[in-house]
Amino acid sequence: MTTRISTRFAALKEEGRPGLVTFVTAGDPDGETSLAILKALPGAGADVIELGIPFTDPMADGPAIQAAGLRALKAGQTLAKTIEMVRVFRTEDTTTPVVLMGYFNPIYVYGVDRFLTDARAAGVDGLIVVDLPPEEDDELCLPALNAGLDFIRLATPTTDDKRLPTVLEHTAGFVYYVSITGITGSATPDADLVAAAVARIKSHTDLPVAVGFGVRTPEQAKAIAAGADAVVVGSALVEVVRRTLDAEGHATANTLPGVEALVSELAEAVRSIKR
Repeated sequence: MTTRISTRFAALKEEGRPGLVTFVTAGDPDGETSLAILKALPGAGADVIELGIPFTDPMADGPAIQAAGLRALKAGQTLAKTIEMVRVFRTEDTTTPVVLMGYFNPIYVYGVDRFLTDARAAGVDGLIVVDLPPEEDDELCLPALNAGLDFIRLATPTTDDKRLPTVLEHTAGFVYYVSITGITGSATPDADLVAAAVARIKSHTDLPVAVGFGVRTPEQAKAIAAGADAVVVGSALVEVVRRTLDAEGHATANTLPGVEALVSELAEAVRSIKR
């Protein structure tokens, strides 16, 4: 099945360069600002967008994304509003892949069938649900694939060759390689170790491999992108949002431009890699 995700990675391969995947939290710091950021990401250089579903107990996320989720929840963000954000985004952008990233609890409460129907209709292309292992594929992964959504699985430094085929079996769109053993934004990945891990994963699958969890600067993004099909940046972007808020936690005139500026710098660094 051809999706926006597979189309985008095919285009990146044709261009001979890695891609930039940007993560932002839906509703952070408020719905209006968050939608403006979402709309601005492709123009700033994002090839794929991960849109985080705010959740109270994000076990894989570090302090920056945890705080972003709490800001969004405090501002009234819901899963329904997150899906609506994608629908509005799609009225202006029909080509940039959008992946919803989060945890199963909000989806379970929303209702799996209803969620898949609404997400697909809104223009969502894929899902990353970090707390559903392959042993629970019947819960969401297989229904998502049947609904036409890519289900993107995470592989980590502790995913050995015995476990990897199980992880990859129903993965679609791309493989998300977690570059560190830990939570998002908690450490700096080693580019050489990441490149070796990506090569090992690619010996098991033809899917593109994107690398995230710890990439903050353009220099780091360039180093990681040299050994991967794409690099994912999230914590650094939500930290830009946090740093530009006023004393009451509201967006300022610097919030949107700050995010755009960092994405542009990251995109320039990543696109300097030619293959």
